[in-house]
This record gives sequence, structure tokens and C-alpha cells, in this order.
Amino acid sequence: MLENLGARFQEIFKKVRGHGRLSEDNVKEALREVKMSLLEADVNYKVVKDFTNKILEKSNGTEVLKGINPGQQFIKIVNDELVELLGGINSRFTKSAKNPTILMLAGLQGSGKTTFAAKLGKYLQKQGESVMMIAGDVYRPAAIKQLQVLGEQAGIQVYADENNKNVVEICEKGLEIAKEKGSTYLIIDTAGRLHIDETLMDELKNIKKSLRPQEILLVVDAMIGQDAVNLAKSFNEALSIDGVILTKLDGDTRGGAALSIKSVVGKPIKFAGIGEKIDDIELFHPDRLASRILGMGDVVSLVEKAQEAIDEEDAKSFAERIKNQKVNLEDFLKMLRMLKKMGPLAGIMKMIPGIPKIDDLAPAEKEMKKTECIIQSMTRQERKNPDILKASRKIRIARGSGTDVSDVNRLLKQFDNLKGIMKMFGGMKMPNFPAGGGFPPFGK
Repeated sequence: MLENLGARFQEIFKKVRGHGRLSEDNVKEALREVKMSLLEADVNYKVVKDFTNKILEKSNGTEVLKGINPGQQFIKIVNDELVELLGGINSRFTKSAKNPTILMLAGLQGSGKTTFAAKLGKYLQKQGESVMMIAGDVYRPAAIKQLQVLGEQAGIQVYADENNKNVVEICEKGLEIAKEKGSTYLIIDTAGRLHIDETLMDELKNIKKSLRPQEILLVVDAMIGQDAVNLAKSFNEALSIDGVILTKLDGDTRGGAALSIKSVVGKPIKFAGIGEKIDDIELFHPDRLASRILGMGDVVSLVEKAQEAIDEEDAKSFAERIKNQKVNLEDFLKMLRMLKKMGPLAGIMKMIPGIPKIDDLAPAEKEMKKTECIIQSMTRQERKNPDILKASRKIRIARGSGTDVSDVNRLLKQFDNLKGIMKMFGGMKMPNFPAGGGFPPFGK
């Protein structure tokens, strides 16, 4: 969705540039294409109509601000309205007065509830919370086992009772245990159906009545498009949900649910599932998604990912080594590993403004693995002083890494090029890192 919409919006913005003023004619022409782009992404028709009308109202006759061109001003108007459409601000969880805060997940079968329960648990653990999960899906084959396996991966205790089919009793017992162990959050994974039916809703209503969860979160598969909005309306009418979780937001060319749910249902999207790994979850930030949709990247999320992956002391040490022009292959290996921690290359590239879309990054990922293998096959002395790598050593390294000598030579040449770039930074004043950790301000 992000790539397709982003490409379309960039084309639209190009047509608006060059005008001295945002007139009704040039704005209307651009908005026709905006409307088509959003409808193709399966955004609700009424939502699209209201959205484009607001942009027209704000753009019509607007004088171009000093220092920016009409295209930039139009982008700002579209961006502001898009952020508003997506919910305005990030909506976080509310916490209950007493522990544990109970979060109940609901949704249809196949929406990704069980996987998301573990992802959410891991996310909360990273925030310093003590989490427990309840396996409340007693109907789907292997649902309990799936949650237990995921819980083990995330280091989260899972309460389950495979001999009991009374979900309310299971949840009540799980709550007792969570209180005893002092859990701050309790996540309930509930059963789903292939479609909404009375039995499903009655079960969810009974769990709600008995445990009184702090928040009921509807897990929706973004790939079902406009049906996601209808689904959210039905669940909200029956359960009065507190928010929506969109899974598989990374894998759909439509995904218009993200742009429609808040406007139609009135409930915020709180989290998004953005991949298959247990860490592939992020808070839903309307402003950041709007920026990605408009092809402007997402630098804030990129920095947050880097802060998670990169140790502050390592970053300081590396900055100092660049300054003194002492970077070696040991540092290069560390750089590669830090980059891998940040996730797939495709995801990182999408967050960088101005980077053109690359259809296939698999060769680059493969090259990174090959580079890592080659450096790992070197001795510590060779990594610190690549100049000693003569023919016999290169042959040994190639054999050890399952590569060719030509691959080793190519890596050494790339490293020499990198050192040339580093020299340019060496003469620059390196920024001080903030006392609280993390990265220096962008201005520096």
C-alpha cells in the first residue's frame, strides 16, 4: 500500500509544482488523481470524498508561502489532512488502577490474533512490564500450542487448560495466577470464527462481563481491504471495542482499512503488525504513516530502530575511530551486525527520504551475508590489519567462507573505498552524544 500510494502521490505532486498559486483548476486536477489512488487502495468512498473536499477547501486560492513552492504547500495540506484522517495522534493503552491491566484480543480466525498476542507481550516486556498470556482459543486445532511456543520464544508465561472448554473459567483462573505472580499486564487470546456469528459474540461478551478488561482490541487483517471496516463496525456494536490492531500492513497493495477505520468506526488504530518476526510490531503513528504514504520516508522510526539496535558505547567508539581514521574490518563487521539488527534492508530503505524504490533487495542481503562470512573467516590480526592479506591468506579465507578469492578481493576493494569516505568525515568535528543516550540532534 505504502509503495503504490507513495508512487502515485509523487506523480500528483509533480503536476502541481511550477504553478505560482494553488488555483481551483490545478488543485481539482490533482485531487481527481488523489481520489482514484485512494479508491484503488480500497479506501471507503465516503472517506475519500470528505478527505478530498477538505483539501480543496484549504487549497483553493491559498497564497504560496514565502520560500516554498506550490507543490510543497500542497504536500503540506495533503499531509495534514492525511494525519487527521488516520487519527491525528498515536493512541496508547490506558492502564488500570490495579494490576494486572487486562487486554482482550478479538477478531476473526486467521487475522493473526495469537501471533499478535506474543508480539504485544514482547513489546510490553521491553517497556519493563511483567506480562502473562491466557490461551483462550479452545476450538482451533493447535491454537494453544501455538501460543505456548510463541510465549516460550518471547519468555512469557502462558496459562492454558486443554481439558476445559469453558473459556470464562480458564480466563478467571488465569487472572488469579497473574495476580499471584504480580503481572502488570494480562493478554487474553480469544477464539475466532471464519465469520461473525452469535456464538462467537456471546463468548466474547461473557469474557468481557467476567474479567472486565481495561481494553478490548480488535485484530484485523489489513489484506481484507474494505471488509476490515465493516468487521470493525460489527465488533464495535457488539463489544464496544477500544481500539484496532492492523496486522499484515506490510504485505498488501490495498490496505485502505488503515485510512478508513478511524473515520468510519471512530476507534483508533493502536498498533500495526509489520512482518512475521516476533519483534515486527510498532505503535501506530498517524503522522509517520502519512509521511511514508506521501513518499517522504520516516526518519523518526528509523532513528528509533537504530537506537534499539546500536549500543551507545559502540557508537561513541566508532565515531572516535572514524575521526582518527582507524576503522578496520572488525569495525566493518560490527556495522553489518548492527544493520542486521535493525531488520530487513527493504524496511530500512522505505524509511529513508529520497531513496528510490528498489524492487529486489535479495541480492544485497545475500552480499551482506557473504561479506560477514568472509570477515569471520579472518584472524583477528587480519581484520585489524588487512594490509597483511597476501595471496596465501586470501586462498585460506575464501575456502573457510565458502567463497572465491575474487569475492575476498572485491570486499577489500570496497573496504578501501569506505576508508576513503571515512577520511572525509575524519576532518569534521564529531558531535557529542546526549547524556541520556541515543543519537545526536539531526542539526549536527
